[in-house]
Amino acid sequence: MKLEDKIPNINKYLKEGFEYIEPHESSKPCLSVPDIVLKYGNVSGKFKTIPFMGHYMVGCINQVMKSYRNMHNAPDKTKTKISESELYDLKAYIKSLGINEIGFTKVDSSHIFSNRKIMHQNAIVLIMEMKKDIINTAPSIKANKEIFRTYYQLGYAANKIKEHLNKLGFSAQAGPALGGEAHYPSLAQKAGMGYIGKHGLLITPQHGASLRIGAVYTNIDNLPYTDNDDHVWINDFCTSCLRCVKKCPAQAIYNENKIDENGFFECIDYKKCAVPFSNNYGCTVCVKECTFTKSQYNKIYSIFYKNK
Repeated sequence: MKLEDKIPNINKYLKEGFEYIEPHESSKPCLSVPDIVLKYGNVSGKFKTIPFMGHYMVGCINQVMKSYRNMHNAPDKTKTKISESELYDLKAYIKSLGINEIGFTKVDSSHIFSNRKIMHQNAIVLIMEMKKDIINTAPSIKANKEIFRTYYQLGYAANKIKEHLNKLGFSAQAGPALGGEAHYPSLAQKAGMGYIGKHGLLITPQHGASLRIGAVYTNIDNLPYTDNDDHVWINDFCTSCLRCVKKCPAQAIYNENKIDENGFFECIDYKKCAVPFSNNYGCTVCVKECTFTKSQYNKIYSIFYKNK
């Protein structure tokens, strides 16, 4: 049995005749975490967390289902241009939902998973902080609850933003934080919000690696795209740091990034990662131990370039 068959999948909600944004021929497939745990980890280990965060898990699934069921809901006549005042109010509304950082970008088709599609190429990228004082307890029940809190609240926020955009006269698709149709770290990196570290997670100046990402795709074609490469230096730092590589309990993070049998770029061996992930409350040691989570971005930048 494949657990992927039992969880929400956007492909069941696609409409014939709609012109979706297709993945690139070089895109990676979307991996199913439940299937990975079932095959390489310890299912009974994951079951022990259900009494503590079962309500968040159910809430996450409900938000994913809502995003798929309502994805084609839109005004009869849609606009494609947003005014300055509407954009100002939209940003304020997004922040009121607990979103910490907002970015805007045009989705690169290579960032769409090979077995998924999206409705629109314009993306509003959403970042929510996982509270560092809680993540510092990882691996723990508290840290695992914090992870699922952010997944749930991001999913809820994405659905509310989609509804808000519909009311303004735009078409939009909520991208659930748990799962999703695109590789969110790459999407956020393209939007200039941070850079992907050695551990394969997004690192931002505000939150280090202690964050989760969601998105809303929309037909608004005059968004103020935030694309930049200001954070590309993180790659050089991570290559010399390797703290996450050394601290990973499963030795799952590659010292040097690899190319898998299908030609895809890989930061971690997910088969090894599945063991502590399933046994130890979602692990999260790589987030906790990341130098950017433990220290300040500007301080790291200054010291790194001073010593070069």
